[in-house]
Amino acid sequence: MRARFEQAGLAYDRGDVVPNTRLALRLTELAREHGLHEPFHDRLMQAYWEERVDIGDADELRRLAAEVGLAPDDVEQTIADGDAYLDLVLGSTRQAQSIGVNGIPAFLLDRRLLVLGAQPLEVFEQAFAQLEAA
Repeated sequence: MRARFEQAGLAYDRGDVVPNTRLALRLTELAREHGLHEPFHDRLMQAYWEERVDIGDADELRRLAAEVGLAPDDVEQTIADGDAYLDLVLGSTRQAQSIGVNGIPAFLLDRRLLVLGAQPLEVFEQAFAQLEAA
């Protein structure tokens, strides 16, 4: 994995902790509601893959949310209410599983072709060629 990241010019320094990401996913839905989904998602990925941040830790998530401009009161309310955005998270998980996603990363191309896992560029090139031929 490290070699693939380096080939793409990306940093890879994932820690040993495999976090429970449910709170991070719920906060991502809060960010989406406030038009900050992409910056929050990107910041989470950077923190996890490059900085060894435990993105299952509420204090770390508070810090990351503040960095992208999420209101602290909204973040605290979401953290305190374990049901906040949970239906959205569970619904998207069910939807992903229904099309065969059983891990991450997963890429659904043109709503027709599923590519599972961190794949080399050639796999994606072949996938797009397959879509064009269909």
